[in-house]
Amino acid sequence: MLRRAVILLFLVSWPAAAQLRVDIRGGIEAPMPIAIPDFPASAPAPTAAGDTASLGRQVARIVAANLESSGLFRLVAPADALPRPDVARVLQPDFTTFRELGAQALVSGFVTANPDGTLTIGCYLHDVLAREELSRTGFTVPVAGWRRAAHKCADTVYTRLTGEAGYFDSRIVYVSETGPRTKRVKRLAIMDQDGANHRFLTSGQNLVLLPRFSPREQLITFMSFEGGRPRVWLYDLAAGRARVVGDFPAMTFASRFSPDGTRLVFSQMAAGNASIRVMDLATGQVRRLTSAAAIDTSPSFSPDGRRIVFESDRGGTQQLYVMNADGSGVERISFGEGRAASPVWSPRGDLIAFVRIRGGQFRIAVMRPDGTGERLLTDGWQDENPSWSPNGRVILFTRTERDGRSTLRSIDLTGRNERAIPTPLEASDASWGPLLP
Repeated sequence: MLRRAVILLFLVSWPAAAQLRVDIRGGIEAPMPIAIPDFPASAPAPTAAGDTASLGRQVARIVAANLESSGLFRLVAPADALPRPDVARVLQPDFTTFRELGAQALVSGFVTANPDGTLTIGCYLHDVLAREELSRTGFTVPVAGWRRAAHKCADTVYTRLTGEAGYFDSRIVYVSETGPRTKRVKRLAIMDQDGANHRFLTSGQNLVLLPRFSPREQLITFMSFEGGRPRVWLYDLAAGRARVVGDFPAMTFASRFSPDGTRLVFSQMAAGNASIRVMDLATGQVRRLTSAAAIDTSPSFSPDGRRIVFESDRGGTQQLYVMNADGSGVERISFGEGRAASPVWSPRGDLIAFVRIRGGQFRIAVMRPDGTGERLLTDGWQDENPSWSPNGRVILFTRTERDGRSTLRSIDLTGRNERAIPTPLEASDASWGPLLP
């Protein structure tokens, strides 16, 4: 059973006069300079995860890594080159020192071991130039939850300085790959968005593909070839068990959840064609949404649940279409040179990410839901399987190199800040989950 850390917010302060802000509406050329010294321990004490002084160093460095990875912030110096304040200096920083280092913002905090065996991790954000506190947040967690507290601290800072929701306290599910190309072993794996806390969910005995998170966080849908029958399955993270979805006579695949997590939309093969269907997970009732003599697949709900984007070759080439959630009002939205595949609607509702295929090259692109404003974001040889971060700011995707090796990467929706996502083995078919509760 998955054990979740319980995080309790104890205080937040939001001064109305503060003006420090990162403007990210069109992307930024110069990240905000920020200082993040090691978090001191209020009183050094041993814990199951290490002493509090060591945890303070690790928490600060996770916060720094999270914020720097967004591409919106630049560390003015590594933590070990900064003055390490005591707890009193967390509340009353030496602004002059950090200003001389060129920092505009300062993130500091502390770690305290509580008598009941929990930890309290404080997180403070200051405007260095204005010499004022912007936010104050604290998290009381089981010892095992210290990493989540660090991610939550980074989310708090990100939100305060950008005006957007954070995305660091989230997880990624993906397909881990090993073995020769002709006999590939593929297992479901899950990890924190920064690659930590990695673990496998399936043994590799059966081929698995296309895992997708539920917005309810505890369920994952995927395709498995167990028993020689390619079908859609559900994996319950809390129970650590998987079950098949329905008992369909033909192959089912390319499944995704509705925004409220109550329905599953997927494709089913029949007589050489693939139609899109939707299932009510509570009742098992299935409704067919498309009936064209074509391959209709890769459906994805809009965040309000009213529309579905999907790919189809009904017009002679692989292109993107949008329809109402009941299957009516089908309209083509992708045009221009090449094919379009693997659409996924942004959590914000304003964009659809997809794969643009031209001249044998696969690239991640975005467009508005009406098909306008298409932009290419990547320039790899084979970039596929886009998946949005919970705040709709970053896109996760699979990159396959010419030698066949596959890795996970992410890129900002502006096309900047491309980064590699660490995995212990080769990786593909990733899905970014919602913020943890």
